[in-house]
Amino acid sequence: MTGGTDGHAEDQGRVYQSRGDQHISEHHHYGGDGPEHGGPDSVRHPAVGRPPVALRDRSEVMERLRASVEAERGGQVYVLYGMGGSGKTAVACALFQEAAVEQGRVGLWVNASDRASLRAGMLAVAADRGAGDGELLAARNGLRPAADLVWTYLDRSAEPWLLVLDNTDEPEILRDGNWLRTSPRGTVLVTTRRAAARWWPGAELQYIGVLPREDAALVLRDLAPHSGTTAQAARVADRLGRLPLALTLAGGFLSHQVIDPWTMDAYGDQLDGDERVQLIDRGADALSEADPRHLVGLTWQLTLDAFEARGLPEAAALLRLLARFAAEPLPLTLLNHADIGAVLPRARTETALRALLDQSLSELVDAAGTRCVQSHGILLDSVSAATPTDLVPALDATAVRLLDAAVPGVPDAGPHNPRLRLLVPHALALLSHIGGPSAADALAVATRLSVALHRTGDYLSAWETARSAADLAQRLLGADHRTVLAARSRAGRALFRLGRYAEAEAALRAVRDAQERLFGSDDPDTMDSGYGLQLVLANLGRREESVALLRDTVAGRRSALGPTHPLTLRARASLLEMLPAAEVVTEEGGTLLTLPSECDRSLGPDHTVTLGAGHNHAWALYLLGRFDEADREMQRVAQTYVRRFGPEYPIVLAARQLLSRTRAALGHVEEGIALMTDVVERRERGLGPEHPFTVASRRLLDEYRSGRWRPPQPHGG
Repeated sequence: MTGGTDGHAEDQGRVYQSRGDQHISEHHHYGGDGPEHGGPDSVRHPAVGRPPVALRDRSEVMERLRASVEAERGGQVYVLYGMGGSGKTAVACALFQEAAVEQGRVGLWVNASDRASLRAGMLAVAADRGAGDGELLAARNGLRPAADLVWTYLDRSAEPWLLVLDNTDEPEILRDGNWLRTSPRGTVLVTTRRAAARWWPGAELQYIGVLPREDAALVLRDLAPHSGTTAQAARVADRLGRLPLALTLAGGFLSHQVIDPWTMDAYGDQLDGDERVQLIDRGADALSEADPRHLVGLTWQLTLDAFEARGLPEAAALLRLLARFAAEPLPLTLLNHADIGAVLPRARTETALRALLDQSLSELVDAAGTRCVQSHGILLDSVSAATPTDLVPALDATAVRLLDAAVPGVPDAGPHNPRLRLLVPHALALLSHIGGPSAADALAVATRLSVALHRTGDYLSAWETARSAADLAQRLLGADHRTVLAARSRAGRALFRLGRYAEAEAALRAVRDAQERLFGSDDPDTMDSGYGLQLVLANLGRREESVALLRDTVAGRRSALGPTHPLTLRARASLLEMLPAAEVVTEEGGTLLTLPSECDRSLGPDHTVTLGAGHNHAWALYLLGRFDEADREMQRVAQTYVRRFGPEYPIVLAARQLLSRTRAALGHVEEGIALMTDVVERRERGLGPEHPFTVASRRLLDEYRSGRWRPPQPHGG
């Protein structure tokens, strides 16, 4: 979809290639995204909670990094690597603040822990550097390379910048799209646990290790100055391996004991003598004595023991619940739900969370304009591994229910929603370690999240979520489980929207064959996969196969769901688009052309299926030569689209293109030219001048201006 071949785009979004038997869809559908209501994710602030009181023993590395962000310097990539909990993010945060305040650089902070977070953060960087809504929308829809867009705007930046890619522990995701590049306008700083040179060609690597003894003692003294002497703090620091995260947790504990304060010596004695605090590993990687999970396990268990002694067992329960999710920002709204009562009393959730925050076991962060709670991954790993087996089923079931409540029950078309992307790592983390009884429920939630992402136009995230969720759940449920097949079907639908038609056909055909064998041809899941497959076939130019499958889908849905179910009406609306004029007038005994009024009565005038039916109906009327009726309907649909999705949304441009045809067919050629001029300008901004959709729109505009354009001849029906 590079725009390298000429094509002709019809108003419903099909592009017929001039060479080769290929049919490119403009990805219009009844779900989609809209403008960036509320703005993109904020990248001007580090996505961390409280920075350290003082950055200890990092003066040498800080001096080297400061030099990299001096005026007029750029083009470098620096990689901070080390074990989890060593303070890499703290160093990056300190440099970020200095660069922004003292060096006058624009600071840009992106969480690169997973593909969805990386892509969303980098597109927010592009928005910060001046990318327009149309360009961002096209990148999110898969209509233009997202990484190219981001780096184009970074290269054009009027101000020098520092870009931090934090938590890049899976560096392979940077290669998918070539996200890591250099620019003379700025410096890139990466934090990671993966130090192999092959991941970072041309970068300058800097190891971030544990602290020297004196500095480690000072960290404890910074946090708990009244708990003991420097010598006593040094002894505790030694016991904790001088790991900054473990020191922070220990200092947080010591600083908040009010009624019966602990001394450094007392804390150290507990670390030395209490066998109960040793980490119990269940299925994680084998732990060496130096593994940070051992060190962190020592600290948090003492803290939770203290909570129990103070009559606050809910704090331990909440931390174990948080450990079922990912070490990424978790929206606080998830915890404010009645279903949390299966693990801890809902009325005590606030108190439990405050206890975790006070002890530095968790922190509050802002992500995508949403207040979230976040805990370090090493901490969550150690908590999860040490959770008693008998508690796990209730924790898993509760986590699934909380996530289920956060995902829209019936995902609908709407504007891009960055809050949905926040849920992706948590859905996948839950599936990665969940037990059998809750696995199917967890996969169903993840699949519905994929649908929600799909219907806001974030097709890449939708595909990755459905595919990864199916892979994770299949190990427990098997390849033929209904929910696994449903997730793979959604992945195939997303591949279609990304223009990867051959892959989409193979995936959807395989899933549909399995569903037909296992559940029957009239099963709703089988029909859903069939509906997705017919879309692919239509865009591969195989119209007869597509129409036959679509008719089967209509008949099956009518029988199983009823004639007015939204899915039935949606499939029938597709017939309005797919059938030639001669067949539209005879389909369903001649009643198909009344479909928009049926949708209006059953679903309401602004329902997405009603709007799609109106759009397709106007196209059918236009082909029939009933230009007056087509024009009135298209004006109403186009106005509703703009109000709902904004002027840059692809289906809005398709609607305005069809409206230009109806206006011109009625003799208002100048109005048609004005409409198409706007469509071409928006497509050039969003997709570039050489994209096939832009080329096709420009060709129609040229035909208007030259007088070569002719409307279709009225049909006898």
